[in-house]
Amino acid sequence: MGTSSILEPEFTLATGPEHFRDGRYFNPGVPDHSFLDALKWMRTRQPGAWPQWIPSPPGPRPPDRVEGAALRVTFVNHATVLLQTEGLNLLTDPVWSRRVSPVSFTGPQRHRAPGIRFEDLPPIDAILLSHNHYDHLDMPTLRRLATEHDPAVFCPLGVAPLVRRCGLREVQELDWWQTSMWRDRGIHCVPAQHFSARTPFDRNRTLWCGWVLEAERGNLYFAGDTGFGNFFEEIGGRFAPIRLALLPIGAYEPEWFMGPVHMTPEQAVEARALAGAAMAVGIHFGTFSLADDGEADPPARLRSALAGRDDRERFWILREGEGRQIPE
Repeated sequence: MGTSSILEPEFTLATGPEHFRDGRYFNPGVPDHSFLDALKWMRTRQPGAWPQWIPSPPGPRPPDRVEGAALRVTFVNHATVLLQTEGLNLLTDPVWSRRVSPVSFTGPQRHRAPGIRFEDLPPIDAILLSHNHYDHLDMPTLRRLATEHDPAVFCPLGVAPLVRRCGLREVQELDWWQTSMWRDRGIHCVPAQHFSARTPFDRNRTLWCGWVLEAERGNLYFAGDTGFGNFFEEIGGRFAPIRLALLPIGAYEPEWFMGPVHMTPEQAVEARALAGAAMAVGIHFGTFSLADDGEADPPARLRSALAGRDDRERFWILREGEGRQIPE
């Protein structure tokens, strides 16, 4: 990493005022659900099946580095993915905690262990954070990463103070369409369709986003946590070629309520095509019960959506701890 604790961004801001008003961020053109909508969902919930605990042995220790244009992707769990290419190691939304909640005694808890043991991680150079929800920004994990790896962190607007509280020193927060130069490559903050909150009182006070990392043989796109929107096509147009897209496929039921903020598997298939990604890997499923789809529903529905398609081999479902080489 560089010697400075603050990265100086080089950016072009295209849409700033269009997603911020009266101290809060919002999704342009997407109505926000009301408190009554949330109550309706809670009254009418029909949660799918989740085993209390799913035994799953950890995957093998990843290589320390992957050199050159080779690209290896390892699915750890939920939205946590290890990306390795050109001698760099990056983690997306790292979560190793047992529970994703402001308190230790209640809230969503994991149904399976992380696919990679924390102590088996290679040296981590950078972290990409999509937003401040507890299942994406886990402070105990970030504190441990700060102590043992001291990586650079890229996060959306308003999230940096929380990240710095974890002891991370090299932190850059960006708005949609801003770019920060890091190790001679651009890291681009891109739109997502979601929301933010860590308490009942701070809803949408910080931004949410996806990320595009420039790479020699094609860019890497981490969509974060998002509903379906026309921004996928714009991201693909701006950052082609996209070699790999990490796309969420879970927490979509009931669709009338979750649809604005979480894609269905069918929409993820369309998002890959719109972004022009050569390959995609499904994320955001199988670890935490956050909506009404069952543990096995997202991958099953994705396989069904891909059945019979000419491009079905372009969208992978990886087991927790599984690492694969992405074709060049």
